Amino acid sequence: MTSVLNGDTGVRDRGTLPPSVVDRMTLIMESFGDVHTRLTLEEIAGRTGLPRSTSHRILERLVKLAWLGRHGRVYCLGDRALGLGGREEGHTALRSVAFPLLHALAMRTDMVVHLAVLDGTDVVYVDKFGGRAASSVPSVVGGHAPAWCTAAGKSILAWLPAEQVDSRLQHGLHKRTTRSIDALGVLHMELNRIRNRHGLAFERGECFPNIACAGMAVRGPDGPIAGVSLVGDAQAPLERLAPLMVNTVHAISEKMSGGSRQQHRLRHESVLPVGAARGVSANEALGRLVAMGERGEWF
Repeated sequence: MTSVLNGDTGVRDRGTLPPSVVDRMTLIMESFGDVHTRLTLEEIAGRTGLPRSTSHRILERLVKLAWLGRHGRVYCLGDRALGLGGREEGHTALRSVAFPLLHALAMRTDMVVHLAVLDGTDVVYVDKFGGRAASSVPSVVGGHAPAWCTAAGKSILAWLPAEQVDSRLQHGLHKRTTRSIDALGVLHMELNRIRNRHGLAFERGECFPNIACAGMAVRGPDGPIAGVSLVGDAQAPLERLAPLMVNTVHAISEKMSGGSRQQHRLRHESVLPVGAARGVSANEALGRLVAMGERGEWF
């Protein structure tokens, strides 16, 4: 379908609007330039030249069919458009809950943030944040990476029973880079270190050369749901910024669980340094995490 635009404004001439619903749906989908595009109803109507009421009706239908997602007044590509339709029913809900929190984390840290889910031996990137910085990290929404090579993936694997990890990885681990883990026994030792760090995972150059990540799993009552990672270059100050990610992940877990006080208490205790007394405030807990990082106790 050929687009007819008014000059360089990017706005379609209303006299050339396609007559069919399919063409109009396609026109709306084409207004999302890439996986990072977020648009309001007004912006979509402006880009397509469709009447606002028509745009809204089609947008809501596309949201219902999971071709698009909606977070408040902002629309983005949905699970089906990202190639994830049907894999996990919770992806849309997960992205909706995580979106504002992960966007805020990326803006506050000035780093790239991933949201990923486990798919067999891989993680699939469900969302990616970071503005212009995102182009410096060679990951794509809907793309895969070996779970044992990524901080998000290792953070999820750490909370699975050992026999499940063995079953998933029974055909062996291959190296993504020279720093990748390639032996199951070594991976189990790494997963144990992650549990001893209360769920914090790290990787430096294991998935992409010169890229470093800190990761933590979003956990529900039945186990890990997803993984969040904070991504930068090899010199990124992960030990200082990881507490902000921890706080964000706990907020996502709380929202996904429906706000259970008991689950919140268990998650809060899981982040406290070893030997910390119960009843410590969240700020004190995060302060202790920062101190642990400055002493190098996470590595």
